[in-house]
Amino acid sequence: MIEKILIANRGEIALRIVRACRELGIATLAVYSEADEQSLHVQLADEAICIGPAPSSESYLKADRILSAAEVGNVDAIHPGYGFLSENPEFAEQCESCNIKFIGPSSKVIRLMGDKALARETAKRAGCPVIPGSEGALLNSKEGLLIAKKLGFPVLIKAVAGGGGKGMRLVHNAASFSKEFEAAQHEAQKSFGNNSVYLEKFIEEPRHIEFQILADSHGNIIHCGERDCSIQRRYQKLVEEAPSPYLSPKLREKIGEAAIKIAKACKYENAGTIEFLVDKHGDFYFIEMNTRIQVEHGITEEITGIDLVKEQILIAKGKKLRFKQKDIKIGNKWAIECRINAEDPAHNFRPSPGTISLYYTPGGHGVRIDSHVYGGYTIPPHYDSMIGKLITFGDTREVAIDRMRRALSEYLVRGIKTTAPFCSAIMLDPVFRLGENVTTKYIEDFISRTPSHLLENNPNF
Repeated sequence: MIEKILIANRGEIALRIVRACRELGIATLAVYSEADEQSLHVQLADEAICIGPAPSSESYLKADRILSAAEVGNVDAIHPGYGFLSENPEFAEQCESCNIKFIGPSSKVIRLMGDKALARETAKRAGCPVIPGSEGALLNSKEGLLIAKKLGFPVLIKAVAGGGGKGMRLVHNAASFSKEFEAAQHEAQKSFGNNSVYLEKFIEEPRHIEFQILADSHGNIIHCGERDCSIQRRYQKLVEEAPSPYLSPKLREKIGEAAIKIAKACKYENAGTIEFLVDKHGDFYFIEMNTRIQVEHGITEEITGIDLVKEQILIAKGKKLRFKQKDIKIGNKWAIECRINAEDPAHNFRPSPGTISLYYTPGGHGVRIDSHVYGGYTIPPHYDSMIGKLITFGDTREVAIDRMRRALSEYLVRGIKTTAPFCSAIMLDPVFRLGENVTTKYIEDFISRTPSHLLENNPNF
């Protein structure tokens, strides 16, 4: 039985979990840093415990403090959300030893699929193509350079642990390899407590496509369609949509089957996401698996009608999946998400922490906003800059885009800079609206051909 859940996270995902638990009649315990005392998830949870100072290394990444809070709060389970300890196998293992249900896969599976080198081998055994690269973690930059020369530049140096573009460097030549290698290691250590990195051949101008997986403890696995996450800056996603305008039904079926085979190969349980790069020829390559809920899960919910966070909790309770693959219909609805970040697009997206003097969210048919902020809320400088996810949906892609443009025009955030006007300019861009040439190079090309005044914050936002 799961009657009380500790939420080991902050921000909008923590609030999202509070709401799912409330609908399921499950009590919640929020943990928070000193900087997050006024956050909505703290105010709306049934109970809350402070676990340390503002820096995440002293609070949200402190497994011992979270587990102490779990013991004091007498919880049955811990939901890790995304980021922080959500893909930390040691934390999941500690939960298991304390007889607290970790809402996610087992520590063994997190360790396997969180190690990107081992994950590649798992995908290969499942018959899924992978991008050429090193066979495992690299010992040093000298070894990496030898492999890079064999693969041919450009190459990607990637952190073995974690995701979200952290610990990742694109290297175009041998001269800069050692410097970028050390930078990737440093960022990986800082973000994940693990400085191991590996190497991949860089696939130029691909689509970034990910498939949402649900798997229960009874051997049932389905996918809930794909999300197109190609619009990203420095490997951080800005705009996502579901389904992808690029995939044909045949290609969707092919990649979806590959995703399920990978999930079966690692004996996966709970919600997870399997990510692929798809080139202009329709060839696809496995890149990694995220063993947690994704930031952009909401667009999948809107096109399928499935509450993914509730499903996570029900799976953790031992329930069977309520859906078969034939129940998942893709193509009848379209959803788009814009990440609203406290950043200034006109000045190289520099962070814009501070106090929000006015906050008004858009509404109307087909509009959803997932956010933890409000008027008077002070955005701390210690965490990710995302303050909300604006989602619009409709019967067609065109309707979802037009609705997003309208919703962005109603989104009022004063006191800080945000990415809202930048997202609005994307919604008007003919290349994006056509959807045919939206690759991982889109943002770079978009900025180069868009007048700077369209990217600046203005009184309408």
